[in-house]
Amino acid sequence: MAGPTTARKTSSTTAVVWTVVITFVVVAACVLPAVFNGGTSDLVPAPTATERTDTVAVLERATEAQGICYGWQLAEGSHTVSVGSNLGDGTPVDDSRCLRWVQVVANVTWTPQSSESKDYALVSIEGSSDFDRTDLFVVEQGLERFGLDDEVFIDEPGWATTRAAVVLPLLLAERGLADPAPVATAAPDTAAPPLPDTANDMWRDRWGYFVAVAGLLLVTVILFTVGFVRRGKERRTAAQGVAGRGVRHDRQRP
Repeated sequence: MAGPTTARKTSSTTAVVWTVVITFVVVAACVLPAVFNGGTSDLVPAPTATERTDTVAVLERATEAQGICYGWQLAEGSHTVSVGSNLGDGTPVDDSRCLRWVQVVANVTWTPQSSESKDYALVSIEGSSDFDRTDLFVVEQGLERFGLDDEVFIDEPGWATTRAAVVLPLLLAERGLADPAPVATAAPDTAAPPLPDTANDMWRDRWGYFVAVAGLLLVTVILFTVGFVRRGKERRTAAQGVAGRGVRHDRQRP
């Protein structure tokens, strides 16, 4: 029949096992959703409501003066982040109501700093079939004169996309593709707000989870150590008890 020492040994081992199981369950619950879900904070941000509203107003006046529809489209991979035109926020420019149209298309991708890939932006100017591709390419190159290069689209994609749409009427007029555009009186604020962090950095965005994991693992190590120390003491106590009983038996022999 198992004695008190065996019972204590079994109880200690069971406590350590359950502690390990619970710790790893908590770790998985904290880390896995953060790593695999990613959260919405990592998505490329859309233009603000003010930027979209002001841009639509400017494009409406340009369309009335030049007879050309203007718009924008911001995407992250295959996901459309924002689209709009002189027809309104959320309405694409290639609408049946627009026979001639031009739009800026920006596809921005943010990647983790731990990844070998870099953040990048693909910006192009698209137009209806009556516009020559060479002319549209020249208009596209003209965006850099307004400080709208790839780095700005990466750092502030929403603002840069709507800003590019606003300067399209001017660039087309310079190319001789449209009449001079009217002076904009409600253009989006040209002073860009503070630039956000551009990378989808797993360590930066999820540092809280990893701190929690480190703490839980430290607790696990401490509990393991305590369990093994207690188990060693119990073994030594049991061995001393067995030795003591052996000495008493020897003394009782005739």
